[in-house]
Amino acid sequence: MSRPASSAPRLAVVGNPGSRRVGLFQNAVRAAGLPPARTVSWLDVLDGRAAFLAGETVRIESPGEDAGVERLLRDVEDPTRVEGSALWYARFTAAVREVGRATTAAGARLLDSPGDIAVLFDKRLCHGVLDAAGVPVPASPTSGPGAPPVRGWAEVRALMADHRMPRAFVKPAHGSSASGVLAVETAGPGRVRATTSVEREPGGRLHNSLRVRRCTTEREVAAIVDALAPDGLHIERWLPKASQRGRVADLRVVVVDGRATHAVVRTSRSPMTNLHLGGARGDLAEVRSAVEAAGGSWGGALAVCERAAAAFPDTMCVGVDLLPSTGWRRFAVGEVNAFGDLLPGLTGLPGSGAEGLDTYAAQVAAVLNRARNRHRGIAAP
Repeated sequence: MSRPASSAPRLAVVGNPGSRRVGLFQNAVRAAGLPPARTVSWLDVLDGRAAFLAGETVRIESPGEDAGVERLLRDVEDPTRVEGSALWYARFTAAVREVGRATTAAGARLLDSPGDIAVLFDKRLCHGVLDAAGVPVPASPTSGPGAPPVRGWAEVRALMADHRMPRAFVKPAHGSSASGVLAVETAGPGRVRATTSVEREPGGRLHNSLRVRRCTTEREVAAIVDALAPDGLHIERWLPKASQRGRVADLRVVVVDGRATHAVVRTSRSPMTNLHLGGARGDLAEVRSAVEAAGGSWGGALAVCERAAAAFPDTMCVGVDLLPSTGWRRFAVGEVNAFGDLLPGLTGLPGSGAEGLDTYAAQVAAVLNRARNRHRGIAAP
């Protein structure tokens, strides 16, 4: 273990004590030879009791994995409930803004911009920012300035028809981890089906499940969409994706301080590739070979992710969902995730500068590099 230089920062993390994410970050801090990061709990932030110290470098971590925090953010006792994402978003972004205000007042430094986080957790805003920056994204009638709110299934159906989208993803504007997402297919009046992890109780309440299922009637799809609509909806074209060994595939690429450092292939037999919904890690070497065999550029694919991250310049780390088209020649960005770095055991890409480091260690290394540059009078990127 190396001895930290005198210019090494004092770290703090806003998170839930005992969570996997905070634990992995603390492991990376310890491995870098630094004192443990001071943990500021989300409960303290939400209760107005959080305090920061002059000179600290502060990381904002996910508020997940804590039932008490979830109750304060969404007013629900059951964390599997889907509804309430608009309330969660309003309260969470208010809390993040308070962290920003408090760190500024204390003379601390944030690694994550409250403004960026607010955009990243609104799929409509995020999609619009990426599109305006020239990042390839699926077509969407609900993103960008002036996009109308979607009030229910009838409007979703009309927008899909107007924009010639027989297949589309319908997503809660503020959801994460595929919560509430429907992959909708239409083939004429009354012929509708959807793939989703949402379960609907007889009383109408919605729950997330770890089982992806098929809704085969328009009435069932409409009931779910109508229940989700008050929280805000985002619609985007369902792009045909490349496959690996008979399973659809996409990638989660982590970008740290402007550079793509880690990538994992996610494969599935359903449209949702999320690993907790039955997706499996694919073979990254096979993906790179397929891209190059098709005449594409692996470096170009990673550059798309770096361009997406550059749209959020005041946030050190994001996770980019990269969608490869059939044939592996073209790529689009599905989403950019503020907390998309939970990939335990995954080490850095060759040539990334993060070889041998997991996603958290790569971020700690970037923080130390920024501190050294400040000590030498070199401006941050």
